[in-house]
Amino acid sequence: MKKVETTNAPQAIGPYSQAIIVNNMVYSSGQIPLTPEGEMVKGDIQAQTHQVFQNLKAVLEAAGASLDTVVKTTVFFKSMDDFAAMNEVYSQYFPNHKPARSCVEVARLPKDALVEIEVVALVR
Repeated sequence: MKKVETTNAPQAIGPYSQAIIVNNMVYSSGQIPLTPEGEMVKGDIQAQTHQVFQNLKAVLEAAGASLDTVVKTTVFFKSMDDFAAMNEVYSQYFPNHKPARSCVEVARLPKDALVEIEVVALVR
């Protein structure tokens, strides 16, 4: 196993890694809408989803992967009422490639985020 670290995404806020590589797969921790400096992005689900994807892109790049190699995503929502708005942003990051996905409404997310996304991707 190899730990993935980058300063281009927020540092872990607990005892975990930004991602782990096992064989040729990278497993990301869930990303919430924190800037790399650790500031929470204010705004609606779309603003927060864009920041989450910026974080995921940075972690994947540090692992030698990209959004094009993602095989599975898991999206956690504060409210499933935000599904359509999140999906509009999500589709901008996966315009052609369509990884498998699960979406789950949860009672609460770290730092009261509206969305958290984790991915599994192939390392090139």
